[in-house]
Amino acid sequence: MKLFLQIFLFAGALSLSSCVNLKKTELLQQKTITDLQQEIKNDRSSVYKINSGDHLFIKVTSSDPQTSKFFQSDFPDLMNPTYMFLNSHKVNRDGYVNYSFVDSIYVKGLTVEQARDEIQEALGEYFKDVNAFVKLVNFQITILGDVGSPGTYTIDSEEINILQALGHAGGINEYGNAQNMMLVRKSPNGSVIEYIDLTDNGLLQSEYFYLLPDDVLYVSTRGSKPFAFSKFPYSMVFSLIASGLAIYGLVK
Repeated sequence: MKLFLQIFLFAGALSLSSCVNLKKTELLQQKTITDLQQEIKNDRSSVYKINSGDHLFIKVTSSDPQTSKFFQSDFPDLMNPTYMFLNSHKVNRDGYVNYSFVDSIYVKGLTVEQARDEIQEALGEYFKDVNAFVKLVNFQITILGDVGSPGTYTIDSEEINILQALGHAGGINEYGNAQNMMLVRKSPNGSVIEYIDLTDNGLLQSEYFYLLPDDVLYVSTRGSKPFAFSKFPYSMVFSLIASGLAIYGLVK
């Protein structure tokens, strides 16, 4: 009987050792922010600045029929990512973008919104009542490591946060390290690395909560992945132990 009890306890220990600590996987726990009765604000201090090689989709509209016809904004278009990329304008290495017959407009170092204002002002010198729409069409992020579907993703929306990005990649796997993810971001002189704790709700206020174009997010595996335990046939072991105990009770 003592032998069977030891086997049972050993199997139980195996089961417990394979369990994942919820404190290491539960996202946005109440850590940094304790007062959840008020709105959690994020000033988004990190805003992408246009660089050489970026592709800008520019669409001009006007209530004036002649102006609208000139820019062909009175014709319907697909407005899907492929269409916008094929009809985009590349920022040259000097930081200028050329649009229609307007002189080159310097947009390097500007936000997309600031570039829109510059383009609209330049067009306003030749046309009346014009409105410019500008979109960055090469907004891509890369997600690697212990996630469902690692890879590079093109983002159609104006912005995306870390949670949404991980959703694109199929989420963090069972043994992915949500407490110490690595974010690699371009800087004027190269790259910067920031380590992110996704289990801390303070991330909602962080400048790194919203991702920028060309960001790379890497999710490491917590410690050594207990591969053998994850596939351990617990049901069969416990069934054999129960059968053994029953037989032992009958023959004792």
